[in-house]
Amino acid sequence: MKSLHPTPEDLDLAASLLRQGQLVALPTETVYGLAGDATNPEAVAAIFRAKNRPADHPLIVHLPGVDHLMNWAARVPDHAWPVIERFWPGPLTLVLPARSDVPAIINAGQDTVALRWSSHPLLQQVLDRLQKPVAAPSANPFCRISPTTAEHVRSHLEGQIAAVLDGGPCAVGIESTILDLSSPRPAILRPGAITADMLAPYLDLAEKAAPDAPRVPGNLALHYSPRQPCYRIEPAEAQRVLAAAQWRDSAVLAMDAPGITAGWFRQMPSTPDAYAQALYAALHEADGSGCPSVLVILPPDEPAWRAVRDRLLRAARPLGAVDVL
Repeated sequence: MKSLHPTPEDLDLAASLLRQGQLVALPTETVYGLAGDATNPEAVAAIFRAKNRPADHPLIVHLPGVDHLMNWAARVPDHAWPVIERFWPGPLTLVLPARSDVPAIINAGQDTVALRWSSHPLLQQVLDRLQKPVAAPSANPFCRISPTTAEHVRSHLEGQIAAVLDGGPCAVGIESTILDLSSPRPAILRPGAITADMLAPYLDLAEKAAPDAPRVPGNLALHYSPRQPCYRIEPAEAQRVLAAAQWRDSAVLAMDAPGITAGWFRQMPSTPDAYAQALYAALHEADGSGCPSVLVILPPDEPAWRAVRDRLLRAARPLGAVDVL
């Protein structure tokens, strides 16, 4: 795997590799994406192989700009345009009715397509050179912890892809908000940095997605998971659980745990945005700490923490009374 840097020569090389149908991990403001030319079915198929991703999981298409939108979407409802003008480019993916010529491998045979215009300057510079969109799920094996640094990508995909473009740590740190605009009433299908409160002035959001909402990435019950067994507890349970002998050698992530005794400990930030930015890096470190398990003390169950808790509820299994001897 080539290590590329933000120089004009390496940005040219990244675009050239993509044009040849090869895969390049690219930084976005959310996480590193495993990019392949979205117009090349063979390159898209290589993404699924590299990630060991099931074929029924659709991909997000990253556009070079809003002028490419109608090459993929069959129509854009009127109420979508104020959202596009306010939040693109940025960490927001829109699910829209797909054109009939969207390759089935992209949208897993659905009649919708997930589209995003990222604000990361390096990704934008590569796409400006390529002048094509890329399909770019997170650059990690399916269901494992998403990468927020180039080193995370190398640790998981060395020898499987052509290159990684090192843009430093991702600023947002968790995957984009996915907003369904294909149904009569818009709904958030995956929470992220663009919150319901931020969207509320522009849309009449449904509280829950419709039962027949499109399938989207990152919505499995178990996702974003470390290799080591990973468990979650609410803050009210922390003192009781951490006193049990079998957890003293665990890697522990917590916002506030004074006097904690653990094999490895990371104190997490106390604000949702900072916690999100640090989350996957902390999980990668915990997974590589040599501890036999990972224990996460969850942040508060409050609207501001919805996206962070969503990722943790999928990354970690619940710890029940039977697990504490």
